[in-house]
Amino acid sequence: MINIAIMGHGVVGSGVVEVLLHNNDGITSRAAEEINIKHILDLREFPDSPLSDRFTKDFNDILNDESVKIVVETMGGVKPAYDFVKSCLLAGKSVVTSNKELVAKHGQELVTIAKENNLNFLFEASVGGGIPIIRPMTQCLAANKICDVIGILNGTTNFIMTKMIKDNTDFKEALSIAQQLGYAEKDPTADVEGHDACRKICILASLAFGKHVYPESVYTEGISNITLRDVEYASKWGGVIKLLGKVSILENGKIAVTVYPAFVSNESQLSLVDDVFNAIMVNGDATGEVMFYGRGAGKLPTASAVVADVIDCVKHMKARKYLDWAPAEDNYVVNYLDIKTRLFIRAKTDNYNADKKLIVENFGDVQFLSDEGDEIAFVTDENIERELRTGLEKTGLKADAVIHIL
Repeated sequence: MINIAIMGHGVVGSGVVEVLLHNNDGITSRAAEEINIKHILDLREFPDSPLSDRFTKDFNDILNDESVKIVVETMGGVKPAYDFVKSCLLAGKSVVTSNKELVAKHGQELVTIAKENNLNFLFEASVGGGIPIIRPMTQCLAANKICDVIGILNGTTNFIMTKMIKDNTDFKEALSIAQQLGYAEKDPTADVEGHDACRKICILASLAFGKHVYPESVYTEGISNITLRDVEYASKWGGVIKLLGKVSILENGKIAVTVYPAFVSNESQLSLVDDVFNAIMVNGDATGEVMFYGRGAGKLPTASAVVADVIDCVKHMKARKYLDWAPAEDNYVVNYLDIKTRLFIRAKTDNYNADKKLIVENFGDVQFLSDEGDEIAFVTDENIERELRTGLEKTGLKADAVIHIL
């Protein structure tokens, strides 16, 4: 029998308990060991829980219990999760977490501590919730040289964009609906401003290319400024708008990492991913594009991924999983302005034909999406983004929207 402890009994933590109890026989069979929940750390009381006698408010009850071999962290945030997880690893306990913020900020340090102590630090649930992505990337696609990873990594923003696209609902109302349905938090900033997606693409970038990527080094833009007018132009262009996280390796060995809303062609599989679903496309030199699709969040899908990592830990009690990467390097992530891209630009105009001429002079061949009137909208050819933005300045137009093209 393997004793484990769970830190945090919120949505995900309670889901982990539920999955472990409900699927006990199958989990025991797959792990080849019975998994026993010995402690659950939470400051609240849960008298109605079938495991009410296992709850503690003192982290030291877990840290000092030598019989506990695996600790599950589902508290979220960095404090006190980082200190607790680090202490558990140093005390000889493997750790499983669903905490994307923790892994994005401290993942390299924690996987190194685990490696030095012949332990496991696993985090499948931190990126895609119930969607398997970390294990496939590091094992099933291990023979590939990964070229890029791109994905719809946040279910809340994808739900909002779906309401805007399918139901002609503006951003504010779509966000309100998402909050009413429990898809968005009362404070939705982390989702709608792209921070959640940024943490996830940082983890994927670190795994794919072998060096830690901090969220602070990634250009991040959310969807709060997207309007129904932009959605209309995307449709006219032949696509939809999605919030994307993307990482690509460049010829010089550096990487480009970005999070932003983008026009996605209707010919792309990503354009078909709607509502709270997520999708991650991994492009390998041997396999080509492989897509992973499913619910990226939620109590039981995320708990499923956590428990799968617990089973993996049990099966590798005396042999660690080779899941690590090197520390971050200065200038490893290139400035987004130095990356080639295409842009959709929308601006007010007092003289449509004159401004159209200026646009052609400064951008060359462009695709105009607007009809003659008081607004001008167009899609540029591919160029370094810095050059495209310089071209926009030269036109004298004040853009109401600048959106990337996938």
